[in-house]
Amino acid sequence: MTEIERKFLVPAIQPVMEEAFRQTRILQGYLNSDPDRTVRVRIKGSEAFLTVKGRSSKSGMSRFEWEKEISVPEAEDLLKICEPGAIEKVRYEVKAGEHVFEVDEFFGANEGLLLAEIELSSEEDTFEEPTWLGKEVTGNKMYYNSYLSKFPYKEWQNLHL
Repeated sequence: MTEIERKFLVPAIQPVMEEAFRQTRILQGYLNSDPDRTVRVRIKGSEAFLTVKGRSSKSGMSRFEWEKEISVPEAEDLLKICEPGAIEKVRYEVKAGEHVFEVDEFFGANEGLLLAEIELSSEEDTFEEPTWLGKEVTGNKMYYNSYLSKFPYKEWQNLHL
């Protein structure tokens, strides 16, 4: 029940869209955004999930994750009581070597942000880097979805260029 992932900025969506084998619309909200126990509700295409995540490791790569599939109507009801700041995005899945990158194109208050994540089997795991991959932001809490729900990208993007 440990998630190990690395996160990267993506400079442009077009190369990702050309290589993607799947794209899915995602709407998610947070019942609790405390870093020690984040509780997320997500509708991903025609599926829905309730996810609990623990605090990240020092490297920012690993953390506890528990996920349970729920019905879409249940998720819709839970989204109504979530903290303000829903996350809207389209996820593109792109194969790179033996791994799959999930690239999120954000909309709404986070429009303009493009993030790629890759899940690994260990923190030492190596992977093939696609040409469109940008700067690594693993462990930078500003790029956590729970942070973006409270402090949208549009509010701070120009402060970190």
